Amino acid sequence: MNGPRPEPGLVIVDKSGGMTSHDVVAQVRRLAGTRKVGHAGTLDPMATGVLVVGIERATRLLGHLMITEKAYDATVRLGESTTTDDAEGEPLATASTGHLTEEAIGAAFAGQVGDIEQVPTAVSAIKVDGKRAYALARAGEQVELKARPVTVHELTVHEIRRSGDATDVDISVRCSSGTYVRAIARDVGAELAVGGHLTALRRTAVGPYGLDVAHTLDELGEEFAVLPIADAARAAFPAYDLDERQASDVRVGRRLALGLDALTAVFAPDGAFLALYEPTADAAVARPVAVFTG
Repeated sequence: MNGPRPEPGLVIVDKSGGMTSHDVVAQVRRLAGTRKVGHAGTLDPMATGVLVVGIERATRLLGHLMITEKAYDATVRLGESTTTDDAEGEPLATASTGHLTEEAIGAAFAGQVGDIEQVPTAVSAIKVDGKRAYALARAGEQVELKARPVTVHELTVHEIRRSGDATDVDISVRCSSGTYVRAIARDVGAELAVGGHLTALRRTAVGPYGLDVAHTLDELGEEFAVLPIADAARAAFPAYDLDERQASDVRVGRRLALGLDALTAVFAPDGAFLALYEPTADAAVARPVAVFTG
C-alpha cells in the first residue's frame, strides 16, 4: 500500500448485515490505503449499525475509548425460540402468544432493566478456546457461557404487533458494553414461557459516536470520511488544553502537576492531541497512560 499515509483518526462505519467486523476492517484498509486499521466493539454479522474503526495511530486509542455504553434498536419475536436466539438459527419451539397482554409483555421487558446477571447468547463474539462463540454455534457445536454482570440503563418498548400466533416487539436499548440484546429476547421469552428470539438488531451508538456521524462502506468508497484523532478524543474524554511548557513535558512522557478527576485527553496550544493522562494517588499529579505524538 503506497502513497501518502492517511490522517490518523476514527472511521465511524454504518455496517450492513451479513458482514463480520473483520470484513469491515479489510474494506477500510483498502479504502484508507493502510494496514494499520483496527476496530472497537465487535458487531455480530446479523447486526447492522455503528462500528468504530481506527486508522494509523488512532488504533492505539481504541482500547482506551469510553465506549462502555451502547444503544440499539431491535425487534423481538415472542412465541418462537431458535438455536442462536436470532432469526438465523434453527427453530427450537413455538408457542401461542395470544394470551399475553401488552401489560405482561411490557413488565417482562421492564424486568431486564438495571444491573442484571446475563448469560451471553451463544451467537456472540466471546472467544471459547480461541474461537468466536457465534462461529461455534453456527457450526452446530454446543456453547456454554457463564453469566456475567451487565447494566441495562434504559429499555423502551415502542410497538407490539400480533403476527399470527407470534408477537413482534420493537424496542430501544441503552446498555453497558458486553450486554447482548439477543439474550434479552431469549430471557423475556423464557419469562413469558413462550420463547423469544431477535429478528432485527441495529446499533445506533457506541459511546459518543452515533449514526449521525456514521457512513456506509459504499459512502466511504465515494468519499472517505475520517474523524480526526483530536476531534475523536475530545468527543470521548474530558479535555484539558496545555500551555507550551506542559506540552513539552507531555511529549517526553513526564508527569504533570495537574489535578484530574478521570482519564483525560490533553492537547497542545495549537489543538493537537498529545496524550491521555490519568489521576494518581497524589491528587495534584497526573501521569501519562498513552502518548500519541510522533
